[in-house]
Amino acid sequence: MLENILITGGAGYVGSALVPKLLKEGYEVTVLDLMIYGQDVLKPHKNLKILKGDIRDQNLLKKNIANMDAVIHLACISNDPSFELNKSLGRDINLNAFEPLVQISRDCRVKRFIYASSSSVYGIKKETNVNEEMNLEPLTDYSKFKADCEKILQKYQNIDFTTVTIRPATVCGFAPRQRLDLVVNILTNLAYHKREITVFGGNQLRPNIHIDDMVDAYLLLLKSPDKKIAGKIFNAGYENFSVEKLSKDVKDVIGNDVNLIYKKTEDNRSYHISSEKIKSELGFIPKKNIKDAVIDLQNAFKNKFLQNTLENEFYFNIKRMKNLNLK
Repeated sequence: MLENILITGGAGYVGSALVPKLLKEGYEVTVLDLMIYGQDVLKPHKNLKILKGDIRDQNLLKKNIANMDAVIHLACISNDPSFELNKSLGRDINLNAFEPLVQISRDCRVKRFIYASSSSVYGIKKETNVNEEMNLEPLTDYSKFKADCEKILQKYQNIDFTTVTIRPATVCGFAPRQRLDLVVNILTNLAYHKREITVFGGNQLRPNIHIDDMVDAYLLLLKSPDKKIAGKIFNAGYENFSVEKLSKDVKDVIGNDVNLIYKKTEDNRSYHISSEKIKSELGFIPKKNIKDAVIDLQNAFKNKFLQNTLENEFYFNIKRMKNLNLK
């Protein structure tokens, strides 16, 4: 069994939901994170070690990866607007730091390396089912570097070092380190607090996945036999809904008084992915839907788990990155 897990970016949105689940399952977890969204998102636990540090620090990596069974690499500058703020920082963290991390993991005899890529690597496809065999056509540096890292990782796959890449859809729902700059979360925040959603266009498709299902996907990649995942790439999503459908689902949950305002847009980019491979090969079927994510966020708002949600920079990556001026 893989017992000792290092998670880079473990205090981020997905990491803050994944870490408690891993601890509950009995794993020993080490989180390496810059903690720019606060260290308090992770509750103390006897099997949790928190390292405030930078994945570019190779000495830190060598020192702390030595006894790990698996690495889950979540850390990155995590969306296009944040990336565009400082392109050299984005390249440094999202691309240049990647191969040294993989090399150190292999040299330290880590058994499994799980890489969080992105479904944005496909770009815009006309095909109905965008699957893992299709050519990648990334549109931005963020997605180009995700695709580059996938290729780098493939080179290191061997019988003693199992590598696997997952390409998630856009994650939604409530987590200890909340993001409110992702499509379903944005719509829910606006609907709840402003009772109004502006729908730009509406026909564009957006693949989403509930954060609890995303966490389960990582657990599945940890528990699956080597032969089922070695060197493979898996999409992970729920369904591809239009922006209009997402908006209506949010309204259904939050209340009929929520006003939908339709506006034309020149941005008609439409993204969609097929998650058939992870279902057929690993048996992964999402248990939650978009409305579940909206309900979870609604409950968080009602219970005051989240404060000042329209302005607080800790919920918006680009606001936080602007104020930090990271180097």
